[in-house]
Amino acid sequence: MQPNAYMMLPGISPEEIGFLQQATAGLNDDQKRNFFAVYSGKRKNPQDILIFCLVGMFVIPGLQRFITGQIGMGLVYLFTLGFCLIGSLIDVINYKTLALDFNKKMAYESFQLTQIGGATF
Repeated sequence: MQPNAYMMLPGISPEEIGFLQQATAGLNDDQKRNFFAVYSGKRKNPQDILIFCLVGMFVIPGLQRFITGQIGMGLVYLFTLGFCLIGSLIDVINYKTLALDFNKKMAYESFQLTQIGGATF
């Protein structure tokens, strides 16, 4: 696999690239290809998270939390109108952190799938 394959992912940050390179350091080329295929399908683009945050702020409070798999927080946002819009505003400001945290979790899941051989493409 090419070392710059991660650069093809939309909206990827240098921090995320460093994390992915560190996470896949012990994998062989086939495992890296499998990891990339699984991870790229699960990963969320930070710009998409920003759009979900803005929609969550004005239309459906907590949408960004539901999208990132934080169902409990999504329900709290929904029932409190995004903590009276303050929580939604904080999420708009910190959308890159939301995306990075979600992507790290997906990288871990993808790594586990690759290690057990459950992902064959």
